[in-house]
Amino acid sequence: MAKPEVLELDIQKLQTLLEKIRAGLGEDVAVPFQELLGGYQKLLGIIARKEITLQKLRQIVFGAKTERTRDVFGPDRAAPPEDAATAQDAQAGDGAALVSVFSTLQEEIASGEASEQDNVSGRRPRHGHGRHGAQEYPGCAKVIVPHGWLHVGDPCPHCGNGKVYEQDDPGRVVRLVGQTPVGGTVYELQRLRCHLCGDVFAAERPEGIGDQKYAPSAVSMMAMMRYGLGMALNRSATLQQSMGIPVAASTQWEVVSSHAEKIVPVYQHLAFQAAQGDVVYHDDTTARILELMAEKTRGQAMRDDDPDRCGIFTTCVLSTGNGHSIALYFTGPRHAGENLRELLLRRAEGLPPPIQMCDALSRKMPEDLRTIVANCLSHGRRRFVEVAEAFPPEVAFVLEALKQVYQVDAEAKEQRLSAEQRLRLHQERSRPVMEALHQWMKEQFEQRKAEPNSSLGAAIAYMLKHWEKLTLFLRQPGAPLDNNLCEQALKKAILHRKNSLFYKTRRGAFVGDLYMSLIQTCSLCRVDPFDYLSQLLRNPEQAAQAPEQWMPWNYQGPSVLARAGPVPCGETPSPTAG
Repeated sequence: MAKPEVLELDIQKLQTLLEKIRAGLGEDVAVPFQELLGGYQKLLGIIARKEITLQKLRQIVFGAKTERTRDVFGPDRAAPPEDAATAQDAQAGDGAALVSVFSTLQEEIASGEASEQDNVSGRRPRHGHGRHGAQEYPGCAKVIVPHGWLHVGDPCPHCGNGKVYEQDDPGRVVRLVGQTPVGGTVYELQRLRCHLCGDVFAAERPEGIGDQKYAPSAVSMMAMMRYGLGMALNRSATLQQSMGIPVAASTQWEVVSSHAEKIVPVYQHLAFQAAQGDVVYHDDTTARILELMAEKTRGQAMRDDDPDRCGIFTTCVLSTGNGHSIALYFTGPRHAGENLRELLLRRAEGLPPPIQMCDALSRKMPEDLRTIVANCLSHGRRRFVEVAEAFPPEVAFVLEALKQVYQVDAEAKEQRLSAEQRLRLHQERSRPVMEALHQWMKEQFEQRKAEPNSSLGAAIAYMLKHWEKLTLFLRQPGAPLDNNLCEQALKKAILHRKNSLFYKTRRGAFVGDLYMSLIQTCSLCRVDPFDYLSQLLRNPEQAAQAPEQWMPWNYQGPSVLARAGPVPCGETPSPTAG
């Protein structure tokens, strides 16, 4: 087999070729190649600066496994091995309390695993696994089928003595059919023509069909497909065309964009409500807006206040408080911290500062933010997961400690404890574990058990540096453990970027943020986003006059709570109001 030829790639030459592609084939064709070249440059820079391990590079290329303890070490190594525990015991010194705490924890883990193995057949199945009952199809039309020959009050055909009565719970049979996302009806109006004078007489339009070709439900479906599921408009157009109801991609955009103005007042009031939240989570991910990218290529500044800014991001701000959750999206040349600062300018005076949950990146923390900062414990845990293969005993030790904290938090969510009750539970059961873990981490450096410049040392140093913010849940009622809720909501924008690649203009990004915010907030409030948007578009005047009454948590339409699973802590929807 011949040896592969080694090509020396010059970045400047590749940039020249990219400009030729852009000039010859257009901007749309050049964008993927530009992203590929940018990724290649970034990867070379990371490798040159030695900022990445081989394991992390392998995860980037081939994908990362989940970070659950049993997936990191395998089922046979979920807990620290006995020799590792013995080694920690021998090296403990002043940290004897640490070993005592974790010995107890390991015994509880072992007894819990044994009890689970002894009662495998009696375990309660996980929610969401199994067939859906007929009551979980609220979107299906209901047809009442009366009994063919028996009526209420008739004598019992079996015993002949009693009388039959109707039961409250009828028998149900589900039959599902396929249909196009956007359907419709063609009304053929009969036309009659006089054979002498030539006058034509057409039938009147049926009442109730309206003057608009696209009903509010059609607009809602287009928005759901595009911004709720991330389906590109061209794919939606292809699907519609194949099913005999053509709706061009350009038409879909014109319809969705023109109707967005009707729901702007509701979106603005949603942002106002989010600013009043008790806890605000925020994070961002990269985005593409061709209009801004073209300005950057021409050397124009994206922002007047920061001419050097060249990044484009989609920020998700998830606010919880007053029994409901709100998700907002902002796409443009601003970081998550800057978008949060703009949002909190709408916060009412006199309210205490909210809890701000984010990772420890400096761009997430503008200096003038008045918040109580909490950092994501999952980010600190992930740094240990990344070095698990090199330091299995130490990493297993840390993961088992954090596992106990998350189990306590899961118990608080299951019991629906208040913020104060949850705080007391963590102080009682999680504080000893975290204090012992903190002491163990300090001893790794003080007793020279871990090299500060090693990957394990870097993970420990990160935890020690941000310890106060990582453990805010032990001191502040309502403080979350991690930023997972926001990262889950941010996947909506990532899915959109993955399938649709980019927005063309600032206007397109704003429309996407508007619909995406309403759709995701509906999902958090456990209401049907399609029906909610349809009702909103049917009543734009009423929504503009009283937007506070048209918030998703006040909506009384079909609920998706029954099929959405248990409600996470901090997301409990309030009862629907009138």
